Amino acid sequence: MTQRRTPLGERARYWFDSTLARGASALVGWLALLCLAVVVPVSAALVWTDPDAPASMTDRLAAVWHLTGETLRLGGATGAPPRVLMSVLLALIALLYVSTLVGLVTTALTERLTALRRGRSTVLEQGHAVVLGWSEQVFTVVGELVAANANQRRAAVAVLADRDKTAMEEALGTKVGSFGRTRLICRSGPTTDPALLSLTNPGAAGAVLVLPRDEPDADAEVVRTLLALRAALPGPAARPPVVAAVRDDRYRLAASLAAGPGGVVLESDTVTARLIVQAARRPGLSLVHQELLDFAGDEFYLVPEPALAGRPFGDALLSYTTSSVVGLMRGETPLLNPPPHEPIRRGDLLIVISRDDDTTWLDDCAGLVEEAAVVSGPPAPARPERVLLLGWNRRAPLIVDQLRRCARPGSAVDVVADGGEATVRQVGDADTQAGTGLTLTLHQGDVTRPETLRRLDIDAYDSVIVLGQDPAPGQPPDEPDNRTLVTLLLLHQLEQVTRRELPVVTELIDDRNRALAPIGPGADVIISGKLIGLLMAQISQNRHLAAVFEELFSAEGNGIHLRPAADYVRLDHETPFATVVAAARRRGECAIGYRDHADSSRSPGHGLCINPAKTERRRWTLRDEVVVVGKD
Repeated sequence: MTQRRTPLGERARYWFDSTLARGASALVGWLALLCLAVVVPVSAALVWTDPDAPASMTDRLAAVWHLTGETLRLGGATGAPPRVLMSVLLALIALLYVSTLVGLVTTALTERLTALRRGRSTVLEQGHAVVLGWSEQVFTVVGELVAANANQRRAAVAVLADRDKTAMEEALGTKVGSFGRTRLICRSGPTTDPALLSLTNPGAAGAVLVLPRDEPDADAEVVRTLLALRAALPGPAARPPVVAAVRDDRYRLAASLAAGPGGVVLESDTVTARLIVQAARRPGLSLVHQELLDFAGDEFYLVPEPALAGRPFGDALLSYTTSSVVGLMRGETPLLNPPPHEPIRRGDLLIVISRDDDTTWLDDCAGLVEEAAVVSGPPAPARPERVLLLGWNRRAPLIVDQLRRCARPGSAVDVVADGGEATVRQVGDADTQAGTGLTLTLHQGDVTRPETLRRLDIDAYDSVIVLGQDPAPGQPPDEPDNRTLVTLLLLHQLEQVTRRELPVVTELIDDRNRALAPIGPGADVIISGKLIGLLMAQISQNRHLAAVFEELFSAEGNGIHLRPAADYVRLDHETPFATVVAAARRRGECAIGYRDHADSSRSPGHGLCINPAKTERRRWTLRDEVVVVGKD
């Protein structure tokens, strides 16, 4: 076989690459040759073109060497060879010293800039909010804290997470937007290290919020973070209000013990399951929750009102024009929707819904009630419900349990999910605890396939709940939303075929996917992380609200309901909202708003109005609903 002759250019390139592979010494040698190849010819050109250049060749070469030496900082001395060599040696030593000094200074500056970039200085703010951990909830929490501080002259939010400081600031700036008067401070490091956690100055903070990561071991890390917080505080007297969230109820006791007596620990999965069930039983209720939990609209406040002490609670319902009274805070215990004849004791706080804490002022509205428009009569009796549950995840057993708690005899839940061993076992376990009033049936199938949904009698169900699968290890947290969107597309096609709007409740992980979902603008969508973030932000501003939300979101006790307006006032009759409040008082309820279905597709609030003025007059129609706080 004839060996192909390698071209000279390729051999030269290969030889050059081989010499570079020998390390830094080869690189320095090539750099020196390159510099000499440029500097020597240019120095010679300068000497030969100089009119004052010496005449002899020796003197001209000496001038070339002098220019070259000055350019490369090699001394440039001329004369005997030993003299030239010593000059070069001294120049090389000086060059080595200067380059080493520059390198040390550059390294020190780089380390300092890196430390500053990571955020290693102690926060010197007072009364600020501290957010520990990073998840999708952080954007909701920080955004709500910024909204809560909108009327403050000076406020700050410090975030500590095991992420790059600049990356956190950029992500929060992109998703939250303007911070207004609130100063954002980010610190980088693990939240379980007390030394790093102390950088946020938690002892002087107004509240500390601990967020769980979107990973299986998140709850254990929340407990460790709470323990690190205890170690970072100078003493029990410096303990700030703490709000934390865990996913599994098995960690709630440990987290509560670590958080201390004043700490509040939420079970995110349980709260999400409750909200899903409430929205399934009362379509549109998720809009009410969203309105009451964010700081953009009306929210809960605790206000003292000595002028009402000794009077019955029913009088307080019509004592505010621009605020809605829903209960009493007696000590540490909330009394939501107490009987109208319950006396208001001295020291009680009123639980009100208002635009702000300075918009609650007394104004007797009893004279606005139009008795002729009030409707009296028993409410329609409850009937058994049929619920279709599409999909199965770790929250599904909690959803079934919540449905069982409020089920009427004869109610049924049909589950459509894959036939995996884990799913069959979990459905079986949930069925054994469902009770006699609720029947649970598993239909095996893929909810993303059209034939699976076509086999179902969709019209026979009172509500449809769509759940995404739990993300697999290493999978993006919002991956289950992809399957949920496919299922919603198929349900939308069935709606077009049957010409019936299905009462669908959808659980999504990423709020950005709501805009992609083929559902109506006023449909019930539960963004679990966002709702928990809103709830944590509200409680961080007033920890006494934790007990209020606990009862509102529970299956028993007083909760938020949407009732037909025809049960309260005469239809097609214009009357002020004070008349609705009076009618609800007679039924043992507190009216806090209404929903106009005729305006649901046009208005930004989807027809929902929370805490309207008692003087607001409107004509009530058959599709209108009244939002009340009361028993089911």
